[in-house]
Amino acid sequence: MIKEIIKAFKENRYEYSGHAVDQSILKHISRSEIVEAVENAKIIEDYPEDKYGPSCLIYGKTVLGRPLHIHCSYPSRPKVKIITVYEPNPDEWDEYQKRRI
Repeated sequence: MIKEIIKAFKENRYEYSGHAVDQSILKHISRSEIVEAVENAKIIEDYPEDKYGPSCLIYGKTVLGRPLHIHCSYPSRPKVKIITVYEPNPDEWDEYQKRRI
């Protein structure tokens, strides 16, 4: 599935939710950083039963090494929807990829 998500981003077939727009502005995450992070992303959590539709959390790094989490819909629609985006807190994540419990 990650290959299809990456392909959708390369083909500019993605859109932001209102929440994702707000978060990207508040956290100073640019569109280009999101695209860069998706290029080398991997799925770290899967939410097939999400109440708003199947989705997943992906992790990737920007060219400058900034870690990002991008929660997005499955690539089952014409456009992948970015639900939210943030820089993960290292105190809450092991290597930004596994939640600390």
